[in-house]
Amino acid sequence: MTGPDTHFAHHSAGIEAVISALGTDADHGLTTDEASERLKHYGKNSIGQKADRLALLILFEQFKSPIILLLLAAAGLSFWFNEWLDGIAILIVLIINSLIGFYMEFQAERSMRTLKQLSTVPARVIRNGQLTEITSDCIVPGDLVFAEAGDLIPADGRIIRLSQLQADESPLTGESMPVEKQTDALPAETALADRSNMLYKGAYISKGNAVMVVTGTGSSTELGKVAGLVRAARQTATPLEKKLELFAKKLIWITVVLAAVIFIIGLLYGRQLVEMLQTAVALAVAAIPEGLPIVATMALAQGMIRMARQNVIVKKLSAVETLGGTTVICTDKTGTLTENRIAVERIIPAGDKALQNILIASVMCNTAELNPQGGEEKGLGDPLEVALLRYAAQKGIDIHRLRADNPKIAEEPFSSETKIMCTLHKAANGNTVYAKGAAEELINYCSHIAEGQDEVRLDTEKRDHWLKTAEEQAASGLRVLAAAFRKNADRHEKLPANLVFLGLINMIDPPRVEVRPAITECRYAGIRIVMITGDHPATAINIAAQLTIADKNTGVIVGKEMKEYGQLTAADKDRWAATAIFARVSPKQKLDIVRVLQEKKNVVAMTGDGINDAPALKKADIGVAMGIRGTQVAQEVADMVLKDDSFTSIVLAVKQGRIIFDNIRKFAIFLLSCNLSEILVIAIAAIFNLHFQLFPIQILFINLVTDVLPALALGVSGGGADIMKRAPRDVNEPVIDKKHWKMIVFYASAIGLTSLGAVLLSHQLHHHSESENRQLCNNVLFFTLIFCQLLHVFNMADSRSAFFSSEVFKNRYVWIALSASMLIIFLVCAVEPARNVLSIQGMSRADWIISVTASFVSVLIIQAVKRWRIIND
Repeated sequence: MTGPDTHFAHHSAGIEAVISALGTDADHGLTTDEASERLKHYGKNSIGQKADRLALLILFEQFKSPIILLLLAAAGLSFWFNEWLDGIAILIVLIINSLIGFYMEFQAERSMRTLKQLSTVPARVIRNGQLTEITSDCIVPGDLVFAEAGDLIPADGRIIRLSQLQADESPLTGESMPVEKQTDALPAETALADRSNMLYKGAYISKGNAVMVVTGTGSSTELGKVAGLVRAARQTATPLEKKLELFAKKLIWITVVLAAVIFIIGLLYGRQLVEMLQTAVALAVAAIPEGLPIVATMALAQGMIRMARQNVIVKKLSAVETLGGTTVICTDKTGTLTENRIAVERIIPAGDKALQNILIASVMCNTAELNPQGGEEKGLGDPLEVALLRYAAQKGIDIHRLRADNPKIAEEPFSSETKIMCTLHKAANGNTVYAKGAAEELINYCSHIAEGQDEVRLDTEKRDHWLKTAEEQAASGLRVLAAAFRKNADRHEKLPANLVFLGLINMIDPPRVEVRPAITECRYAGIRIVMITGDHPATAINIAAQLTIADKNTGVIVGKEMKEYGQLTAADKDRWAATAIFARVSPKQKLDIVRVLQEKKNVVAMTGDGINDAPALKKADIGVAMGIRGTQVAQEVADMVLKDDSFTSIVLAVKQGRIIFDNIRKFAIFLLSCNLSEILVIAIAAIFNLHFQLFPIQILFINLVTDVLPALALGVSGGGADIMKRAPRDVNEPVIDKKHWKMIVFYASAIGLTSLGAVLLSHQLHHHSESENRQLCNNVLFFTLIFCQLLHVFNMADSRSAFFSSEVFKNRYVWIALSASMLIIFLVCAVEPARNVLSIQGMSRADWIISVTASFVSVLIIQAVKRWRIIND
């Protein structure tokens, strides 16, 4: 098989010539087997992204840290002064630390790669004569792709059929205005931006629909050629990562100053230069949580993957941080608060003959498909339109034959502004227009009504009667559509004009059972729910009352009553901000609602599914697109995509966002308090010239055993029981604020002073020679500090939870981490070379009891202070 002819100008050839050159069929498309063969030959339809970093490069980057380089210098000095054992030990600990850093960063890379694979874009293609949905990366040259308003163009293609087609090609051409499209051949020299018979990857349909034959995929597309010339930009850090980096830089300076002070004090007391240099550098490494940004990224990525498994695709790391601060959720009704299990409940025809015509209109004025699959009809398209097709089929309508006998020759697609859809069909007895849409909108285009056996003038009395009927049906919780038609229509006439009103279609979409408890949870979490829907006000109130968003006496703001944003008074904005239900709202008005809520200092999550919802989704702090009924454009600009379109998934994401931020904060507090306790112990021993001190290699070992595994386990805690009973967090709040710094200093003091107390107690109970006593005091300090820091992980639990039922105590990863750390300590004590490196001697049973007891005392002190609310977490 040969590739596509790059010299063949698809825009300058006729449709038949293009179809022939690509070896496909204009009606049936490719066969499944042919598509598989072409996929093997041409490869995936994806533009090469920045290559993943090689594992070797990630490992090498672990040694680029200035602190690591300083420690390597300390090891070099040890070798220079013939301290071979210390030098080798420092190198071993360095290698272990680097391998741990490599593993964490490598896992973060893998997590982000997995996340990218979860957000594949769907596309609809005609294969074997059937419209079917596939992932866009499986599209091949020669495929027939169907696209309509809101769809992203997945590949380059020549248009072979269209209906009122306009495309936004700004990603490729920079032209901001939509481009009118047509099917005629163009001169060969026509510039790319003027090729009105082509659609290009990266553009999207802003109006109408089309069938195109794919002419180029992947790197062969125009967008792919541009991408090949541009070097991939480095991904910018998230706000959280920037906060952590800024925090780490400040901490480095503080630590370097403290290490320098301890170094100078040691020299003044006559300690050896090499010993103090190693101590100062090792202390700096122990104090600085250089792995914090990596672990934070991994925690974010793993949290995003956990959400993806529960039908929430979070596309941006920065969105996870913002999620925890959400104060208002603006949600659509249909499919989000309701089951999206739309079914036709009944039809109210205007006359005897109208029922059959309503069924025909339901099939003809419809872009959905019912395809046989596994013995049943699978719906493809908007759930509402699929429900109409299913109902018509149940009533005996042969959908495929009806459409084949009455081909569509023109269309005015549904839009959020007009709220109606019209199609023109060729028929043996003359062209016919079919229309459906909101009753109060469609009836304005009707001049007659199919009453009895005849078509009579639609006067004001009849108009009011049907509008009142629609209102009553909507008030009972039903979704109401109107249907109309016009026979003997001229193709050049405006489609929605002089229509004959046929009657109403009542559809039911019950509230999701699980939504009501989720809304209650939001209320406890300090999050307001605002329903914004294009549906009838009565329907909106009915659903809102059932879900406790508002009661039936709550005021509703209707779209036609809403002023332009620039005309809003302060009172208008206050009213908007306090309103829980907006009905018959246009996409532009959605954007205005977001603006008003943000002006009132709210962090807004906004749901959307249509192409015109894109501005509101971008403006919102968290844009939430629907995965089932959402257009590809909405999904592209959103921060999150709900694969199941369910409101509970939004609440789940907010909860997970809070948990992830809480875990990162716990990790940081744990790490800093442990490290600060080491600084405190070493500083006191140096300032008071105590006869014992931690050795550099011991500091590194403590850092290795206590910082890594328990801290990582905190990153996957399930969150406190009250995580959704707290007020939303200020998104500008730092990871560690003044209150948390007080906690850190207190925790470090409790651990450090308890460890020193254990040494003093042991010193009073044991009277050995000075050299032996120094070694014993060192060992008691060494092990007490380790045990205190390991048990300190339980102090990270929320004090509002019972200690033994807290999220940390019940976290199995914490217990695994503690067990692994204790195993490492046991092995070090059991292996003689390791004991010699760490200067460990045999301790008596009394010393072990003192060391272990002191570590539990530190926990009891911290817990008592937290329970008494002397220190608030």
